[in-house]
Amino acid sequence: MYFKGGQVVKEKLAIFDIDYTLTKRETLVEFYFFMMKKNPHYIKYLPKSILSSIFYVFKIYDASKAKKTFIRFIDGIEENDMKRIVKEFYAKRLSKIIYKDAIDMIKKMKNEGYKIYLISASAEFYLSEFYNIKEVDKVIGTRFIKENGLHRNKILGENCKGDEKVRRLKEALKKGNIEVDFEESYMFSDSLSDLPLFDLVGHPYLVNFKKTHDKIEILRWK
Repeated sequence: MYFKGGQVVKEKLAIFDIDYTLTKRETLVEFYFFMMKKNPHYIKYLPKSILSSIFYVFKIYDASKAKKTFIRFIDGIEENDMKRIVKEFYAKRLSKIIYKDAIDMIKKMKNEGYKIYLISASAEFYLSEFYNIKEVDKVIGTRFIKENGLHRNKILGENCKGDEKVRRLKEALKKGNIEVDFEESYMFSDSLSDLPLFDLVGHPYLVNFKKTHDKIEILRWK
């Protein structure tokens, strides 16, 4: 919210999901293989990681339990070590799998006066490296507990998916005292799991969606 000619002007947002929207692959899987390449010892977590993914597909695990199980490999990593690791991860792997069309859209929307928000169910501790994209104003992801300077594979609060994305967005806006014109805002995602955010904005777009949709326009990004 800002003032122009004595009038209150609400901010406009361009909101982007991350996995398969901004990036070509799932970032948590990329992070695990990056860690395993750095330290082959982490291969011991592979069977349970695969099993958790299978259990999620068959609805034996919910998304939160599957994620906590999959990300067990971070448990006990010191905070300072993790900061160094995620910087290297972004430089060597994460920055290499971003869709060029996504970056072009981010730059376009920023030039048109939109605030750029990235909101994802993936882990915020490494997604924060997306602040390296200078146009990005806010990164929101699933938060994990840190105890005595050590990372834990326990989710802080809720898995940032579906309705929780809307709640976390509104929480961040309230904290920043930001009022938004949602009717003039945009949302980009590859998945209908983001329907709560699509319903929030006036301009929703599906990215590389494999089916057709009668209400939401589909963009093809490379």
